Amino acid sequence: MAKKIKENKKIDIKDNVILSIQNASYQYSDATSDEYAIKNISYDFEKGKIYAIRGRSGSGKTTLLSLISGLERCTEGTILFDGKDLKDINLDTYRNSQIGIVFQSYNLLPYMTASENIILSLDASGQKIDNKKQKAIELMESVGLKSDYADRRVLRLSGGEQQRVAIARSLSYNPKMIVADEPTGNLDKQTESEILDIFKKLAHEEGKCVIIVTHSPNVCEIVDEIYDLKKVK
Repeated sequence: MAKKIKENKKIDIKDNVILSIQNASYQYSDATSDEYAIKNISYDFEKGKIYAIRGRSGSGKTTLLSLISGLERCTEGTILFDGKDLKDINLDTYRNSQIGIVFQSYNLLPYMTASENIILSLDASGQKIDNKKQKAIELMESVGLKSDYADRRVLRLSGGEQQRVAIARSLSYNPKMIVADEPTGNLDKQTESEILDIFKKLAHEEGKCVIIVTHSPNVCEIVDEIYDLKKVK
């Protein structure tokens, strides 16, 4: 079955929608009145699905990711998470409990062990967990890493192993949505396939919404829907 490829248009909200972007535009503070990084974007994202956001350099992928993550606020329009406007919620709480973020460069602390990186995220989320080390190990095992890796410093791990730790960290507070920025960009084809299998499981078996910003044709092959961003003229 051919995938649905959608461009910038208004989408009706459904009950299963976890994130709704409605006519969102963004201008940098030093932009002129007619200069936009993105303009009039309307996308809906549902639970239990994987999405790819793709576009050429300068099309606004990084900007859109920042808006979804609550790192920036849209200049115009609205972004709703679970029916609530991001402008009206505590964004620190949002990022520490509702949305998991995975980066191309992993963003792990290299002087710490794999489990210590995950425990930091557990601490930030404010969860009350008796044995955080054991919880970190369980999260690592859920993404295909054995407990032997728990005490290894990040710099002793391969790129694929580091990305698994990063995904485990993003899952530490059981978020409803995972946003990944070029998560397989630094990986070989086999490791990319293994990482994508993790994302498919998170969406299709655990019901999370997974959004991947990507240039990779391999990623676009496995997603449920593709959103194409066009550079603002």
